[in-house]
Order: sequence, then structure tokens, then C-alpha cells
Amino acid sequence: MPLGSPGKQAQLNADAPWDAFDPAQYVENNYRTVLSVDEAIMSIVRAHFSDHFRAAPARPVRGIDVGAGANLYPALSMLPWCDEITLLDKARPNLRYLRRQIARHDGSWDDFWRKLCQDDAYASMPGGPWQRLGEVARVEQGDVLEPVERHEKWQIGTMFFVAESISTSPDEFHSAVEHFLESLVPGAPFAAAFMENSEGYRVGDTWFPSCEMKQAEITASIERLTPHVRTHRIGSPGEVRPGYTSMILACGFR
Repeated sequence: MPLGSPGKQAQLNADAPWDAFDPAQYVENNYRTVLSVDEAIMSIVRAHFSDHFRAAPARPVRGIDVGAGANLYPALSMLPWCDEITLLDKARPNLRYLRRQIARHDGSWDDFWRKLCQDDAYASMPGGPWQRLGEVARVEQGDVLEPVERHEKWQIGTMFFVAESISTSPDEFHSAVEHFLESLVPGAPFAAAFMENSEGYRVGDTWFPSCEMKQAEITASIERLTPHVRTHRIGSPGEVRPGYTSMILACGFR
């Protein structure tokens, strides 16, 4: 059990203190610099999306980042192809953070964009990322545990470190995965990242719950809705923070 953990008490998403989430501290802990695990994730995701759209270009493309939180690189990974990107999050502090970053981003995110620019689809994007993000990004409050009721769905999607990081409940984990995939049109490319066997995490002085899921369980949850997925094990135990065994990246098609 990681130092400072309150113990593995059951906690549902509705009971977690999301309005106490500190996005500035979260970014300082995780995204002040580009970690090797994030660089590895971005290299796989950029190839997955670039290869898809080179083979099957389509317009217009609407993207969604579910549980965007205080992380811009999933949205940046979709940016070259999107006419609209919905940044969906439940926590009000995260919504405020995202709106501020779209208006005037912190310089640390430039390093993430430079890693994506190792692919020409990103490097050759007219106008650069930040003007484009300001034009296409829409920040919306929403809950991944609520079913998607829209008639129009999205043509590309990401969900990074969300399904396992919102409660201790396996049922809520599976619901989050299901609702994310159901928000996409058939054939849409997606990328989703998970902390395997996460025991929970601290942001500032506040503890947030996690659900301990193994790679095989994560893969099986996704395969309930699509067989077109490949998972990757990235990094070593505790490389980013205590209390997990690896990062799992799933790339596939709805």
C-alpha cells in the first residue's frame, strides 16, 4: 500500500471529492516534463491515428477526449484530423483548467507537441497546434458513467487514465469503458490508457480512489464491445508514482 494511502476502502465515483481535485498539482506531479512512458504512449498513438487517416481520410472528423482532466496530450494527438474536439470532464477544477489552457497554454505542453511532431501529420499542420486547438476545442461537463444519449457520435476518441481512476468499483470501471466506446461511431479509431493494478493516488492533500484491474481484465472489458484492439504494456512498476504495476495502452477501432 503506498505511503499516505487511507486504505483500500470501497468508494464509488459519486462519493469521491472531485471538486477538491487540484489540476495544477496534478500537472506538476505528472506532466511538468515529458516522461519516457508518455513519450512511448505518444509514439504508439500518433502512429495508430496517422496510419488510419492516411489509409482512410475522412471529413469532417469530430473527436472526444473522455475525462480530459489536466492532460492535453490526448487532445493534441487527435488535433491534425479534427474539426471539433470535445474535452469532457466531471470535475469543475479540471473544466476551469482546460478552459485556461485553451486560451493560454503552459509552456510545458510545447514539449509534448514536439514529440508528436516526429510524425509529419503533426509537424505539417497549418497554423500550429495552439491556434487550432483554440478553434476546435469545446470544454463540456459530463460523466463517463452516464450513457451517451446523443444522436451524433464521434469519429475518433481518447480516454487516458480515467476508467480505473474514478472509483474502486469494477462495475464502474466496465461502465466507463462501455460508455466511452459507445460514444464512437463504428470503425472509429481510439486510444485508451490505464494504470494497471492502481491502488489509488494522491493529488495534493486529497486521496482519490482507483480500481485494481489487470491487463487481461482491461482487454476483456474492451473486447466486450470490439474485437479490434491491441494492448501494450508500458513502463515498470512505480515509475511515475507508487501503487501500480504498469501502464496499459489500448489502441483499436470501435
